[in-house]
Parts: sequence; structure tokens; C-alpha cells
Amino acid sequence: MSALPAPLLVITDRHQARFAIETIADAVGRGGGRWLLLRDKDLDPQERRGLAARVARVAGRRGMQLSVSRDVDLAAELGASVHLQSAAAVGAARQRLGAGAVIGVSAHRQGDVAAAAAAGADYVTLSPIFLTSSKPGYGPALGLAAIQSAANLGIPVMALGGVTADTAESCLAAGARGIAVMGEIMRSDHPDRAVEELLRACAASTESQPASMP
Repeated sequence: MSALPAPLLVITDRHQARFAIETIADAVGRGGGRWLLLRDKDLDPQERRGLAARVARVAGRRGMQLSVSRDVDLAAELGASVHLQSAAAVGAARQRLGAGAVIGVSAHRQGDVAAAAAAGADYVTLSPIFLTSSKPGYGPALGLAAIQSAANLGIPVMALGGVTADTAESCLAAGARGIAVMGEIMRSDHPDRAVEELLRACAASTESQPASMP
């Protein structure tokens, strides 16, 4: 199992973004962010490929790990990692990208987490933990209890959905390995400062509850 690049995963969404995605990516790196997931899965394939190439250049310059949503071939082309929608796709992605790639899976229930662990994924994003406009189609908020249950299933859990600097510590204390954030950073006038604040919250949790961070 590959080590996670950072306790904060920043997920892109140009529909919420106040600036161009590559501009936000640069600000994320400037703020100390070290892990970026290019989502924007509704783009035309060629447009997405162009955006991915530009973001990959920013990630390389800023020392960030880049992950790509769904597209294993694009991830391989960029030397990136991948985030998948189903545990069923993990085996093929691992064969294509190699043992060093960080492979994640989206999870919305405990069964998804268990399936991802069994498939050999490196982490899951569990969502939505809190109510959020970014994840409107996945039912009610799961809450912190869902993190506590998922944390016992043998795979690192990244808490996603409505996570802010104010709630990050509670997610980590519940057993999350890290947090994944989209709208809080995409909508910010100062994405670098938003990243800094989230990282401070992660660091504070690590310092105050070392036993809860496996």
C-alpha cells in the first residue's frame, strides 16, 4: 500500500472556482498543499487533457502529487495517480500504473470502504461527512460516526463533504487519516490562505491526538 502524499487532498471543480484551475493549483502549492486531485470530469476529453497537462506542470513546479479522477490512461500519460469511482476498477488501474501509484476510491457507505480495502486501494474518500452543496446527490450527511466505523476497515479514510478548518480536527479525531476539500478552496478569494488554515487544523489535530493518527 502506497503512503498518502499529504493529510490534505484538494479536489478541483471549475464550476465553483473563482479563478482558473491552474491558478488555484499554483496557489494550493504556494499555501503548502502537496496533493491535488483533478476532477472536472465533465470536460470534453481534449479540453480535459489540455487542462491536466497545465495542472501537471504546476504540480511539478510546486512539488505536489497529482491525481486524476477516473481516467487511468491520462494518469499514466502524466505520471500521475488516479482516483476511481468503484473498487472494481482498482486491479486494472494498479496493473496499468504500477505499485507506486496512489489509487483512491470514492465511498459513500461502509460497504464501499470494505470493497476498496479488499481490492487493494490506498485510500477512500468517504462522503458526505457534513451537509454540502458540492455533493448534493449522495443522500444525508454521514456524520463523524461513519468515519469511526470506516477507520476500522483496514484502509486510510479521507473525510470529504463540508469539511472546513473548523471541522477538520473532529474528522481526524474520529479516525480519518486526512481530509479532502473542494468548495472551501475553489470558492476562496485566497486559496493559498485557505490551504494554510486547513493544514494548521490538521497539524493541531496531530499534535493533540497522536494516537488517533495511524
